[in-house]
Amino acid sequence: MVTLASRSRTPQGSARKPKLINGAPAPNPAVRVLKGIVLLICCAAVAIPFVGVISTSLADQEQITQAGGYVLWPERPSLDAYEAIFRGGVVTRATLVSIGVTLVGSLLSMAVVALLAYSLSRPGSFAHRPLLMLVLVTMLFNAGMIPNYLLIKQLGLIDSWWALILPPAVSAFQVIIVRAFFMEVPREIVDAARIDGAGELQILTRIMLPLSKAVLAVVGLFQAVAYWSAFFNALLYINSTDKWPLQLVLRSYVVDNTAIGTDLPGEIVPPQQSLQMAILVVSLVPICLLYPFLQKHFAKGVVVGAVKG
Repeated sequence: MVTLASRSRTPQGSARKPKLINGAPAPNPAVRVLKGIVLLICCAAVAIPFVGVISTSLADQEQITQAGGYVLWPERPSLDAYEAIFRGGVVTRATLVSIGVTLVGSLLSMAVVALLAYSLSRPGSFAHRPLLMLVLVTMLFNAGMIPNYLLIKQLGLIDSWWALILPPAVSAFQVIIVRAFFMEVPREIVDAARIDGAGELQILTRIMLPLSKAVLAVVGLFQAVAYWSAFFNALLYINSTDKWPLQLVLRSYVVDNTAIGTDLPGEIVPPQQSLQMAILVVSLVPICLLYPFLQKHFAKGVVVGAVKG
């Protein structure tokens, strides 16, 4: 009798239990629909400006005038704006300058950050605590624009590409992140390498760096974006227009309406709005192409050192 009663109650009791997904109650269908709508709105808010920039760069003057300066879908797409900016030569030269500064600066930054972070992660290294405090102080205090300019001038780096590479090469925040990762590497691995006769440089290059691909990829991505997007240092330190990076050319043309050498003899010059959007697209493409290759390391490396476990 008891068994039959318990069996008869089992389906009713189980029916009252909420359905679980990964250990949590399933959300209400209305809530799921609302979340989907919010997600679509967020995606549209991010995607529509990019689509508008690309579409405006492909539109002619008539479409831009009809749309009020911002075209979402060109009826007669044309590559005249891109042909104009690259035929002028200024944008091509500035793009090569930005690529060179970004590559050299990112590689130099990763090398310096890795060396400094490794030395600060070794408790017995020379002047460990004073150097660590010096790095931390730079996160709170900055010398300012005028002392930085005087320092660059004293070093003889005015109107030199090194003035774009060296000042932002070391980031205290990134040093702390990489140092935290190095400190999480089991000490037994380092001790075993020392017993086998490995020096500090061999430990760094053969053990630490292979294990830190994720965090170095994130550091490299952050530095590459910073170098590629920077224009203020070029505005301060670069006097020759043939050494301008792409972002300074973009600022000069969009903000100051300065000509960039887009002379097309015998042809109609594309509208100014299309030229501006075309230069903006050119400045965005390299970073957009770089990110997918580092995306698999980004989620892991960006939180390295933030959670112990």
